[in-house]
Amino acid sequence: MIEDVVKELGFLTLGTRFKRIGEALQAQTQALLTQHGIDMPAAHFPLLAALDWHGALSVGELSQAVGVSQPVVTRSLKGLEDSGLVQSEGAEGDRRVRRVALSPHGRALVVRAQRDVWPVLEASVAQVCASLQGPLLQQLAALEAGLHRTSLLERSAASIATQQAQQKSRPTSPRKEKAR
Repeated sequence: MIEDVVKELGFLTLGTRFKRIGEALQAQTQALLTQHGIDMPAAHFPLLAALDWHGALSVGELSQAVGVSQPVVTRSLKGLEDSGLVQSEGAEGDRRVRRVALSPHGRALVVRAQRDVWPVLEASVAQVCASLQGPLLQQLAALEAGLHRTSLLERSAASIATQQAQQKSRPTSPRKEKAR
């Protein structure tokens, strides 16, 4: 087996390590979105979440809200506009500034994701991170190993199955029985 050079170089390659973990999380998030019938890049969800959180924003404000460069935001917005998830218009008083907001279709997608996907995704990431202890490089190794061993998709499926089993095993209250 070939040695993982990035892992072995420790702090020297920390940026690459974070990028690798980010790419694994992004790919596994994409699989989870696809499983839920959401056909859009996982990388676009922080933009949609920021627009849901703050309302209409300029490209610069959106860039600040998600912590990525304006060119990255501009490229992402192109895809979101083409998909009908956001709409933009010139800002009042200064047409050079473009304000971006969720479209009705985008708002519906965010509501659906908040209800069906985000809680499962958050619980799955929290689960893989729950056992992390000790020095940062050991935590990163444990996080990478956890993501490799059991994907977020598998974790979410197990979580959903557990929730469904718990719901089935709960006794039905007499009031609910009478209502039937």
